[in-house]
Amino acid sequence: MKLTENKFNRNMFSSFMIPFYSPTHFIPVLGKGSLIFDQFGKEYIDFSGGIAVTSLGHCHSKLVKTLKQQSSKLWHVSNLCINEPALQLAKKLIDISFKSKVFFSNSGAEANEAAFKIARYYSNKKYNTYKNKIISFVNSFHGRTFFTVSVGGQFKYSDGFGPKPPDIIHVPFNNLKAVESVIDDHTCAIVVEPIQGEGGIEVANTDFMLGLRYLCDKYQALLVIDEVQTGMGRTGKLFAYEHYGIKPDILTLAKSLGGGFPIGAMLASHTVVDTIEVGIHGSTYGGNPLACSVANTVLDIINTPKVLLGVERKFKIFQKELTIINNKFNLFSKIKGKGLLIGLEMKSDYVPYINRLIQVSAEEGIIILKAGENVIRFAPSLIIKNIDIYRGIIRFKKALKRVFCI
Repeated sequence: MKLTENKFNRNMFSSFMIPFYSPTHFIPVLGKGSLIFDQFGKEYIDFSGGIAVTSLGHCHSKLVKTLKQQSSKLWHVSNLCINEPALQLAKKLIDISFKSKVFFSNSGAEANEAAFKIARYYSNKKYNTYKNKIISFVNSFHGRTFFTVSVGGQFKYSDGFGPKPPDIIHVPFNNLKAVESVIDDHTCAIVVEPIQGEGGIEVANTDFMLGLRYLCDKYQALLVIDEVQTGMGRTGKLFAYEHYGIKPDILTLAKSLGGGFPIGAMLASHTVVDTIEVGIHGSTYGGNPLACSVANTVLDIINTPKVLLGVERKFKIFQKELTIINNKFNLFSKIKGKGLLIGLEMKSDYVPYINRLIQVSAEEGIIILKAGENVIRFAPSLIIKNIDIYRGIIRFKKALKRVFCI
C-alpha cells in the first residue's frame, strides 16, 4: 500500500541536492516508535535512531503534544529576548549536572564550536594569550564546522579546506602517557568523548578519564567532555561522565536532547562563565521556544529510573542475541559499547562488505549504521520495545546470511 503519491523519488536527489550525502534507496514518510515506513508502506525497524537522535522513538505522543501546544503560543524571539521554555530547560540541566550555566544552540557542532571558542577565550583572559593549545584524540569527531572538524581527529573530514586553526594536537585515545607527553602550560583544554561514536564505538577506560581530570587540574586546563552522542541516557546514565566519578569544566549535548527536534547545549562551570562578556558569542535560533519545549519533555521522560535502568536491560538483550550470532558465524572480533550505543567490530576479512551489509539490512527491513571503517553501530531509541529488538535481530541475521553466504 502506497503511503504517498510518490511525486518525489530517490533518483531526484542528485538533481536537487548538493551531494554531501549518499542516502538510502528508500524515502521514509512515516514513523511510530521504533518503526519507519517508506512511500510504499514497507516497514523498517530503526536501530539507527537517526544517528542516536530519536531517543524516544518517532512521534512520541508526549513530544507531539508538547510541540502542538508550544506552536500555538510562541515560535521564535531570537536572543533579543529570553523565553520561559529555555529558562525551564536550563534550570533542569543545571540541577541534574554540575555547577554551571547553559548556552543553547541548534546542533552538536554548534555546541562544540562554542565550547572550543570559550575554552580559548577563558584561558586567554585568565592566564595569557599563549595558552591556546587544544589536545584532542585520534579518530574523535566533534562536528562539521571548520573549528570542530579540525579539533576532531579524522583528517578525511578536515583536509582540503585550506589552513586549519593552529595549536590543535591529536594523540591516541585511551593513552594517558601520550597526553602527558604533550600537555604543558600552554594547554587550554583537553577535549574528549567518553565513547568515540564516529571513531568506532571506543569506550574510554576509567583510569584514562581520571587521568585527564588530574592533568587538567595540574596544568590549569579545561576538561571539555563532548556528550553529543553519549548524553541524555544513551549509556544508562543521564550523562556518561557519571560512570567515571568526575565532572567536566565544559559539557556539550545535542542529538538525544531534542528527541529529533534540533537543539544543542553547552554547559560551562561558573569559573569559566565569570570571564565571559556580552557579545562574544551567540546564536539566532539557539534556545528557540519550540526546541526547548520539546527538550524539556524529553528530559522529563528520560531522567527516570524506568528509562535509565531499561537502557541497561535492553543492552543485555542485544549483547546476548549478538553473542549467539557471533558464536555461530564468527563474524565480529568485538561486541563493544555501553548502553544503547553498541558497536560490532567486523573481522578484517569482512570489513570490505560493511556498506553492502548496511544496504542489504535495509532491504530486509532494518536500519543500521557504520562507525569508522570496520564497525557496525546500533543506536536505537532508548525505549525500543523488546519485541522490536528481537524482530530487528532476526532481520539483521537474514542480512548477514545474504551478504556472507552463511
